[in-house]
Amino acid sequence: MTSKNTVGVVLAGGEGSRLRPLTYYFQKCMIPIGPRQRPLLEYIILNMKRAGLNDVFTLVGYKAEQIINYFREGQLYGIRIKYIHDNPELKGTGGALLNLYRQERLEDKDIILIHYGDILSNIDLADVIKKHEEARAEATVALSRRYVLPVGVAEVSDDRIISFTEKPSIDIYVSIGILALNAGVLPELDKLAAEKNSLDIMSDFIPYLLRSRRLVKPYVTDAFWYDVGSIEKYEKLTNELVKKYLAELED
Repeated sequence: MTSKNTVGVVLAGGEGSRLRPLTYYFQKCMIPIGPRQRPLLEYIILNMKRAGLNDVFTLVGYKAEQIINYFREGQLYGIRIKYIHDNPELKGTGGALLNLYRQERLEDKDIILIHYGDILSNIDLADVIKKHEEARAEATVALSRRYVLPVGVAEVSDDRIISFTEKPSIDIYVSIGILALNAGVLPELDKLAAEKNSLDIMSDFIPYLLRSRRLVKPYVTDAFWYDVGSIEKYEKLTNELVKKYLAELED
């Protein structure tokens, strides 16, 4: 448990254009996953529950009714789930977060654990929050050290291919769509909104915090994570992969 109040925030309002045609019928975070065909979002909620979070704000928009009808107020999970409907004038993931802030549902002293709704992971969210507090950071971004390229890579010398590796892994730090944020920095998001019509948390707000010399810390993890944001990725998410890495959340 943390000394500050920590709330979960799930970004679950997007239309999921890369998952079409499935998302003509499903909200992307409601697509069935694994042998038990649970919605993707259920694994996120279960992991937040495991971390000891009692309150989760689900930021909804497109096909919100599917989410609300399934999860209701979180009674089956022993947590409180509250729904914040997107404001069409505030676009992007940053706009959805700003909409939550403007509704005065957060206290400045709160820590927000943000989870993108198309990311599956068994990451220890309680440890992310703990490290965030210990570092006295204003933002902590979860990163994976190893990234597998989705394509083959050739090494070319003159006019010959001298080596070829199918889908190699490269040693870089990549964001996995999970971060902790002090609610006290959200007024800065309001300032940034005056400059941009659409806001993205990762590509706009985090760089803005860095430019403003705010303390942004890394949380490097080797936990399982999987971006289910495209048809190709969804088709490759096997039942065996879900059972191997996410069965612990279902116990």
